[in-house]
Amino acid sequence: MTDGAARAAPAGGDRPPTTVAADLLAATKRRENPDPFLATLSGYDHDDLAPLRTDRHRALAFWTNLYNAGTQLLLERRPEIYDSPLRVLRFFRAEAVTVVGTGLGLDAIEHGILRGGRSKYGLGYLPRLPRPLERRYRVTCDPRIHFALNCGAASCPAIRAYRPGEVDDQLDIATASYLDRVVEYDPDRDVARVPRLFLWYRGDFGGGRAIRAMLDSYDAVPADVDPRLSYRRWDWSKAPAKFA
Repeated sequence: MTDGAARAAPAGGDRPPTTVAADLLAATKRRENPDPFLATLSGYDHDDLAPLRTDRHRALAFWTNLYNAGTQLLLERRPEIYDSPLRVLRFFRAEAVTVVGTGLGLDAIEHGILRGGRSKYGLGYLPRLPRPLERRYRVTCDPRIHFALNCGAASCPAIRAYRPGEVDDQLDIATASYLDRVVEYDPDRDVARVPRLFLWYRGDFGGGRAIRAMLDSYDAVPADVDPRLSYRRWDWSKAPAKFA
């Protein structure tokens, strides 16, 4: 196909993937039928998703919205696997959505794609063995995604719809909002109580010094302090539909 030539409508429909992912998320919020959007996503081919490989903003918006929509679908359609003692295995690996005919779980979207192919174990320092679709669409990890992804737990950040043209600003807002709500600084002990996300994904954030710099840049701790970090307990209580 020559540059500028009109091409056929995408196999999954004539709307871009970022729009369909946002519409799917909106459908879960309004408790409307998500199946038409799920069918569209499944019907796309790799040509339809090609912009996600070259445009970081589109990729961040698409995969973040898809993750959050997938969480809500699993909580509604398969709530028992979230309540399972084997949640880490069953809920996060269960098929949540299908893209280009490939079933994806939350782990695949988060760790395989949005975190650039890093293991959920090893504090963010170990690689993940990627599946072909993960390898094709993975992006360089932006640690702010940890304050945008909602896995259904009470400690998770609120859900927002992310738009390609605004995603950088939106991630800043989401990060600032979450840190403002969760971080507590004890001046007597010079200790900052921070989200457990900073421990689980320490490598994503660049280690302890970079975490402290991030807390400072978002005014989550007073200026000119260098606190010890204490990691808050994660509340796994199920909290569906936690939209901002």
